[in-house]
Amino acid sequence: MLTHNQQTCVKILIVDDHPMMRDGLTAQISNEADLSVCGEADDVNEALQKVGELNPDLVIIDISLKTGHGIDLIKRIRERHPKTKMLVNSMYEETVYADRALQAGALGYISKQTAREKLVTAIRTVLQGRTYLSPEMTDHILKTRVGGMIQPGKSPVESLSNRELEVLTLIGQGTTTGAIAKHLHLSVHTIDTYREKLKIKLNLQNSGELNRYAVQWVLENG
Repeated sequence: MLTHNQQTCVKILIVDDHPMMRDGLTAQISNEADLSVCGEADDVNEALQKVGELNPDLVIIDISLKTGHGIDLIKRIRERHPKTKMLVNSMYEETVYADRALQAGALGYISKQTAREKLVTAIRTVLQGRTYLSPEMTDHILKTRVGGMIQPGKSPVESLSNRELEVLTLIGQGTTTGAIAKHLHLSVHTIDTYREKLKIKLNLQNSGELNRYAVQWVLENG
């Protein structure tokens, strides 16, 4: 017979392309009597399928996935399953992705570098329908939105669109233009256009500078 806790257990789906990270999250969540990991996925399509099948209360999503992108997944889950709550757990810099994640439909963002005990706090905050961010990120977003423009000292990367940032990340991971086009289901010409936009926005003179900038950005941001 099911216990009371089992009957009322909150169901959590973990979407991350690193098996060891999924195992670590599962082990940590399993220590909470009222929380349960109901499934795992490592890419967008598998995640969407499991959200539909398992109807989780919360989905924990990484930004970088085996195929697809975490921000795109958040948007698609919000469209198909508007009641499902989402929390981003990522190595990427919070100032670059947290606001994007919230605008896409997530309720919280927590860095993988944050102390482990804060993860459960983030989960419970989001399950209550409240926003979870670090105090520093909350202050950053408020200042940015109040100003209505790029603030002094703000990284130029923060001015990039979600797609431009995705292309920059793939460049930094050493992905060729053709492979980026295939990965994003776009034409090579479109990717070349994105590369030109990136050079302009990041004030870079040529493709070599763009490639070096992208590699350095990936190294510094996960």
